[in-house]
Amino acid sequence: MTDSAEDNAPDRAINPADPAQVGKGELASEAAAWLEADAELEPPDSELDDRQPLQEPTFGQRHLAVPRVVDPTLPLMMVETAFLASAASLVFLVNYYFPIGPLLRLFFSIPIALTYLRWGSRAAWMGALVSGLLLSVLMGPARSILFVMPYGLMGVALGVLWRRGAQWSLAIGIGSILGSLGFFFRIWLVSLLLGDDLWLYATTQTTDLLEWLFIKLGFLFQPRLELVQAAIVAMVILNNIVYVFVVHLVAWLLLDRLGNPIPRPPKWVQVLMDYE
Repeated sequence: MTDSAEDNAPDRAINPADPAQVGKGELASEAAAWLEADAELEPPDSELDDRQPLQEPTFGQRHLAVPRVVDPTLPLMMVETAFLASAASLVFLVNYYFPIGPLLRLFFSIPIALTYLRWGSRAAWMGALVSGLLLSVLMGPARSILFVMPYGLMGVALGVLWRRGAQWSLAIGIGSILGSLGFFFRIWLVSLLLGDDLWLYATTQTTDLLEWLFIKLGFLFQPRLELVQAAIVAMVILNNIVYVFVVHLVAWLLLDRLGNPIPRPPKWVQVLMDYE
């Protein structure tokens, strides 16, 4: 009689912690399994009390970690490297045939630098090489060389410096040196291909400019050759400093949103840009 009463009684709440009720059905077994999993995942109260408050990640913790050894056959690495190399080549190609001022020139080196930030040195060098080869097919070897030197090398150098957290002053200085060397390399290569001395042409134009400037200022003397050449070098270096600085601004604003931030700019730049 007692047994039938117990069988006909309404179902009571199953306690999975009670060994006497664990085997009464699949529901009890699943409940016990969930309790055991929660007990393993939940830390003790003592550990909860010792937890430190969450802190904002630093630059070194935010940027995407590149493995020490990257498999060159990794499909994602190959796809991203090819995509970024073709993007750099396409920007250079569009800017050559449809120039819209200095806007597109700012993106010549950024895809190669982004390749270094994401996949390391080997991928960045391969990206610069692939960009040169693609431009060699589309535009000829001469123009592809003018892209690799200085923009391909500058992209690799900026990627190295940004990856190691170098300050903007150092990165802009090295980038300006590479840009200036690229300018004089372009003068030499084009002069060689054309059979004409473009450096002499640049010297003549700069001499005329200095003479006009001296006349406006009231200085009546002929500028010497050394002064003219020094003025050309100074203008080239100043132009490249401004160019690399603006490239840093574009990369700072763009790569943060792509998950590969570069080192923070000086405080006055952040105040000037009103960037938080």
